Amino acid sequence: MQDKPFKIFSGTKSRYFAEKVCNSLGCPLGNMIIEHFADGEFSVSYEESIRGRQVFLIQSTFPNSDNLMELLLMIDAAKRASAKSIIAVIPYFGWARQDRKDKPRVSIGAKLIADMLSTAGISRLITMDLHADQIQGFFDVPVDHLYASGVFVDYMKTFNQDNLVIATPDVGGTKRASAYAKFLGCPMVICYKIRKKANVISDMQIIGDVEGMDVLLIDDIVDTAGTMTKAAELMMQNGAKSVRAIASHAVMSDPASERVENSSLNEIIFTDSIPFTKSCSKVKVLSVADMFANAIMRVCNNESISSLYVV
Repeated sequence: MQDKPFKIFSGTKSRYFAEKVCNSLGCPLGNMIIEHFADGEFSVSYEESIRGRQVFLIQSTFPNSDNLMELLLMIDAAKRASAKSIIAVIPYFGWARQDRKDKPRVSIGAKLIADMLSTAGISRLITMDLHADQIQGFFDVPVDHLYASGVFVDYMKTFNQDNLVIATPDVGGTKRASAYAKFLGCPMVICYKIRKKANVISDMQIIGDVEGMDVLLIDDIVDTAGTMTKAAELMMQNGAKSVRAIASHAVMSDPASERVENSSLNEIIFTDSIPFTKSCSKVKVLSVADMFANAIMRVCNNESISSLYVV
């Protein structure tokens, strides 16, 4: 690594992903210590010089909040250690569902996180499949917004394309599902849901026809899996032949795994942006580490990243 102008480091919970990225790049993961104290506080220290280097910090900000705090401390320490530039690599950008005021007297969490990262000292952000594209505008530094579609599309080629219909489990994902449907040249249906409160669905209806079709549900995040499993059940009730799902980020809060296991879904495919450590026979995980490694090299070489986009 001594002959390279960049170094890669990772927080505690994203080390598994950073090791895959480093393996793809053929470089070692940087040496860093995160020390935890009895009261829950922790400190970050780099155990090698990063003066004048491009520093890539890999850390998804999935719950709990320690992951975000680790990243902020890593950024601050790198800035104080005279790093040339600090690039936050956040495969899963947490708090992204709080991207606007959807009712009075609420915070815009995604904007707050953007401000915190910028104040800490990042010079660039690399992330993937943001819940809302407009979050890129919350930053005053360059944002490279990657898409997992390149990995998903390759896997989707194993499906029966003649009988495939793309579906979105809610109207918010219509744009994403439409992009897949246009790329694959297949029809699309929409699930319209009504929520009484967060993670609780009171009603859901299908807009479109799925009779005798193989349905592929498209989403960016699966949290409690209530929406996804209810949508799958509704598809089967309306005559679908089979139902699969793809989603970029496996948040999978309890009881999501149990719901998926007992659902009408044949399988659900995630990326490894978040570690999926629970047991569920219907879950398949595809790695996006090579895509992020490619993006890192392109950033270092001042090359275009747009060619990585498939859908």
